[in-house]
Amino acid sequence: MAMDDPSGVVLITGASSGLGEAFARAYAARGRDLALVARRVERLEALATELSRRHGVAVLPIGCDLSAFGAERTVMEAVQGRRVDTLVNNAGFSIPQSFAAVPWEAQRDFLMTLVVSACGLAHAVLPGMIAAGEGAIINVASLAGFAPGAAGHSLYPGAKSLAIKFTESLDAEYRRAGVRATAVCPGFTKTGFAAANGTQAIMDSSPRFFFQTAEQVVETTIRANAAGRVIVIPGWHNKIAAALLRYLPESLVKAAIRAGSAKYHLE
Repeated sequence: MAMDDPSGVVLITGASSGLGEAFARAYAARGRDLALVARRVERLEALATELSRRHGVAVLPIGCDLSAFGAERTVMEAVQGRRVDTLVNNAGFSIPQSFAAVPWEAQRDFLMTLVVSACGLAHAVLPGMIAAGEGAIINVASLAGFAPGAAGHSLYPGAKSLAIKFTESLDAEYRRAGVRATAVCPGFTKTGFAAANGTQAIMDSSPRFFFQTAEQVVETTIRANAAGRVIVIPGWHNKIAAALLRYLPESLVKAAIRAGSAKYHLE
């Protein structure tokens, strides 16, 4: 990537697979230069080479563990002066065991990756966006952000709820400055997410009708962000689910969520 190029770059975290890779492919197809962040450097480098050749864009792979303190500084230093005009906070994982069943270090790394580093990167790129009078921040949330907590994945609903509320605050604070903030809240999506947390076999048993592809989620999100939409729920079935989570009596929602999520709780 040419670091003296004054044009903006799209910064995508968790870009080595799943939604992050799909965002990278979608923005590259739109002719956008990219900075891609993940721990798996080899996969990032292969993706960067492919996208550069196919679309003629500059792609910078940045190997970084976002669970590390100060990871946002490492990422911004690697961008080396290119203005980030689009940030996609996508990096994440989940822990299906009960809270005390895994070491605190794993729970801490979860919070650092999904909450602290995501907010840190937004804080780092906002001044440049405000100065330019334009920019976009996309936070990958989840339908779980509307749901009550249940056994297993203890911190996940809270982290995704924060992503939604944080996005709403960014919109309230910076829309007039030209910054478009969007939280996307997908339901079941065909990515490597379930394989990473050990629930792939359970996920495969769910009705295929209720899955979306990563590409479907990403295209919906990019169009929605361009239109200035703040909360995006891809898929009509997910919209119905979100409405039920928001408006049914809390006791019914809790009972349904706890019953439905029980099979995803590993010990």
